[in-house]
Amino acid sequence: MSESSDGTTSFGGRSGPPPGGGSDREPFDLDTGEEIDLEAEARRIVADLDAASVGVDGLEQSAEEAVAEAVEIAQQVEAERDELRDLLQRVQAEFANYKRRVDTQRDEQRASAAADLVRELLPVLDAGEAALAQGLVEVEPLHTQLLGTLEKLGLVRVADADVPFDPNVHEAVMHAEGDGDPVVAQVLRSGYLWNAKVIRPAMVQVVG
Repeated sequence: MSESSDGTTSFGGRSGPPPGGGSDREPFDLDTGEEIDLEAEARRIVADLDAASVGVDGLEQSAEEAVAEAVEIAQQVEAERDELRDLLQRVQAEFANYKRRVDTQRDEQRASAAADLVRELLPVLDAGEAALAQGLVEVEPLHTQLLGTLEKLGLVRVADADVPFDPNVHEAVMHAEGDGDPVVAQVLRSGYLWNAKVIRPAMVQVVG
C-alpha cells in the first residue's frame, strides 16, 4: 500500500478508495476504477436471462416439431407399406386367377383336340364294325386294339339294344309302334362318348 501525491491510496497497483471504507460512492470496477451502474447491470442480467429462456423455449419447440415430423413420416411409411401390401395381394390374386384361366383353357384345348382326333377315327371304327358284321375276322385284332386304346383314354361305346331310349345319346332314325316307354330295338350305328361328353349319338331304331 502506498500513498500518492494527490492523497489517494494505491492497493496492489490499483488506485481508488480503500475497500471496505465507509464512503457513500457507487461501486466501481477494480480493473478500470469506473463506477458501476447497478440498475443498468441488473437490466443487462435480466435481458441475458430472458434471452437464455427464449433459447430454451426454442429448443423445446424444435424438439416437439422434430418429434411431430418423425411421427408424421412414420405414419406415411406405414400407409405406403399397407398400400404396397394390398397391391401385392391384388397382383398375386390376379396372377392366380390368370393361371387358373390359362390352365383351364389349356385343358379345354387339349380335350377339344383329342375329341377332334377321336372323331376322325370314328369312321375307322365304323369300318371295322362293318367288316366284322360281314364275317371278315381278319380285321378283328386291329379293330379291338384301336377300340381298347381309345377306351383307356376315355372313349365309351354306345351300342346296347333293349335299353330305354335316351335322346341325349340316341338318335332315333326308325320308329315302330309299341306299348310302354320308347325302347332301343336295334342299333344301326354305334354312338360314342368322349370323357362323358357325346361326340356322336347312336343311330337307333325305337319301339314304343
